[in-house]
Amino acid sequence: MEYKLSPSLLSADFANLEKDIKVCEKNNVPYLHVDVMDGMFVPNISIGVPVVKSLRKATNLVLDVHLMIVKPERYVEAFAKAGADIINIHYESTDDCIPVLEKIRELGKSPAVTIKPKTSYKEVLHLAKYVDMFLVMSVEPGFGGQSFIEQTLENVKGLAKYREESGLNFDIEIDGGINLENVEKVVEAGANVIVAGSAIFGNDDIEERIQKFNSILASH
Repeated sequence: MEYKLSPSLLSADFANLEKDIKVCEKNNVPYLHVDVMDGMFVPNISIGVPVVKSLRKATNLVLDVHLMIVKPERYVEAFAKAGADIINIHYESTDDCIPVLEKIRELGKSPAVTIKPKTSYKEVLHLAKYVDMFLVMSVEPGFGGQSFIEQTLENVKGLAKYREESGLNFDIEIDGGINLENVEKVVEAGANVIVAGSAIFGNDDIEERIQKFNSILASH
């Protein structure tokens, strides 16, 4: 299993995004996590299609785009054209995920599904053959800087067990309250794509923090 760090740009310096991205590139970060919020599915508004398009021009890193929006099927094509590599939709945000995931695949992008902390992993197992990745939210989606919800590790463990038993090879991503103190725990539970926002960008020592995360992930 390959372990990957996906720093969340929600916590980066929006006046100097390219500077923060260059630090990620220099330190062999494979993914950039891009949170898209519509103010309806979650009580916050963040970046949209134009910013993803600008990010695509600024970097060749994988853009891991997390759509926290109502009825994401309305926008998957726009985000695909803007340069998203992974398009991650919420299980709770649409009536039927399957056609949306199929559309993402048809667009040549990598489909993924996210679940909120209170949604059981069992509810999305039927989607496993349609996705390349499941994202387990370990905080309520919508805001950065929240505290990690311990119980969400059960969703990670459940997905990891199913991955092993089914012979499938999907990634398990985790997002919310991840820091250098608890990352070891989430990796041991079965997560292999780690989103970290304020634990990386909310400090002056961005490079040092990325290196520490990379060191922990490399030890597995």
